Amino acid sequence: MNSHGQNEQQVVWTVVGTDIGPLLLAATGEGLVNVVFHATDEVRHKALDRLGSRLGAEPVEAPGSPLLAEAIRQVEAYFAGARHDFELPLDWSLISGFNRQVLRELSSGVPYGTVVGYGDLAGRVGQPGAAQAVGIAMGANPLPVVVPCHRVVESDGGIGGFGGGLETKRKLLALEGVLPEPLF
Repeated sequence: MNSHGQNEQQVVWTVVGTDIGPLLLAATGEGLVNVVFHATDEVRHKALDRLGSRLGAEPVEAPGSPLLAEAIRQVEAYFAGARHDFELPLDWSLISGFNRQVLRELSSGVPYGTVVGYGDLAGRVGQPGAAQAVGIAMGANPLPVVVPCHRVVESDGGIGGFGGGLETKRKLLALEGVLPEPLF
């Protein structure tokens, strides 16, 4: 508790090197709260400022924090091909409503090595006409890779969009065996 008798939210972060570039991982006492692609200095500073203002706590770099240890281990194992499912506590406080509902369904219902269409995912949450809204939810995903928005594709076979960039989406889908590895 702070001097005003309120519980202070602790937010810790680190950057992990991966095959798709540096990922920023941030966690609270509730669990992993944010994953940010391409965590260069500029991207990292913007993400941490935004995270601090949204959560009301200054994020602290703490690569050795117990709050991050398991997330780091599982992310590294995923990129090494040794892990297909993330089993982490997640802090969903950065997302709510329909977006949270869609992301929870994605997280639990679309396994490694498979894909789902935007419209199919909308139907799974009882909103069959909401394919565009599902796309917006994917773009708002605060936990990419761990909550696998890269597994959502267009119904006509197109790859769809991706906040981390299409090349990143292709690499993640290739890692999971959905797409062939790039030739060069």
